[in-house]
Amino acid sequence: QVTLVESGGGLVQPGGSLTLSCAASGTIPSMNVMGWYRQAPGKEREMVAVAFSGGPKNYADSVKERFTISRDSGWNTVYLQMNSLQPDDTAVYYCNFRTLRTGDDYWGQGTQVTVSS
Repeated sequence: QVTLVESGGGLVQPGGSLTLSCAASGTIPSMNVMGWYRQAPGKEREMVAVAFSGGPKNYADSVKERFTISRDSGWNTVYLQMNSLQPDDTAVYYCNFRTLRTGDDYWGQGTQVTVSS
């Protein structure tokens, strides 16, 4: 069982920056992927960025060049540095942990990011 605790959401003006963090605890499988998904009102949840325990990273086209995902040296915490935020980035952001061997998915409670002037 993996528990995820997120932090870092909030209100920011267009063009501003925020950093989200998500710490995983419990029994952590070594082969995993951690990442961020978001869901805006009336829309489906979408992948924002993911980082595999071996190092590779994937980004949604809409956030490339603006967002950066990273993991700490212990591979138990994932960060999302968000720059040049726009109103379309407004959503609830969810941290995800997936065990690659079994496909088990774990989700954080979600953190609200609002981009507005």
